[in-house]
Amino acid sequence: MNEDRLYELIREKEQAAAVAFPALMRKVYVWMTLALVITGFTAYGVATSPGIMTAIVTNRMLMWGLLIAEVAMVWYVSARIDRLSLATATVLFVLYSVLNGATLSIIFLAYTMTSIASVFFITAGTFAAMSLVGMFTKADLSSLGRILFMALIGLVIATLVNAFLIKSGGFSLIISYAGVLIFVGLTAYDTQKIKNMLVEADDVSEDAQKIALMGSLALYLDFINLFLYLLRIFGGNRE
Repeated sequence: MNEDRLYELIREKEQAAAVAFPALMRKVYVWMTLALVITGFTAYGVATSPGIMTAIVTNRMLMWGLLIAEVAMVWYVSARIDRLSLATATVLFVLYSVLNGATLSIIFLAYTMTSIASVFFITAGTFAAMSLVGMFTKADLSSLGRILFMALIGLVIATLVNAFLIKSGGFSLIISYAGVLIFVGLTAYDTQKIKNMLVEADDVSEDAQKIALMGSLALYLDFINLFLYLLRIFGGNRE
């Protein structure tokens, strides 16, 4: 291969990558947005269906079954993404969004519609700002990500201890503030991590799209958790 042909191939690869990256990043946010829409409609649909709502609230086995199914599905998709087809992974992501919507329907019993809508827009603004930080900052957020992951483990442990042992409203509020800080940071970290992985893609192949899908799942989880913690802080309870 002569030198001119080599340079031509390099330029073609760079041009393909320049086109692939924005296309893949759009897919990340489109998939995330669609998942949020599915979750929102499912949650509202379940909340306005007395029979289904009663079954979820009164049947602990059903609620625990939904929660376990959600965790199992995220674990399965994350662990098997290399072996799953893009279509299968997408269907599982949609199914997860529906299950999550069913479990989140209980927020309509605890909070007013006005407070849910207000907190959603607060979450959307905060998420967008931190995602932009992750996209455009020149700082390496890898070390921050490790700290936030350890903090997240501590948050889960503190939540369980408070739920089953301490049962303190004040401590629950502290946990909520800590949760907001953790997921604000994770939004920026995950965005940068997704960007760094997708910028290496040469084209919009199925493997690259599966990376984008996993990225959308990570940002979806960041958004949902940020929303829930903000709702606990600012949400107006039903009397």
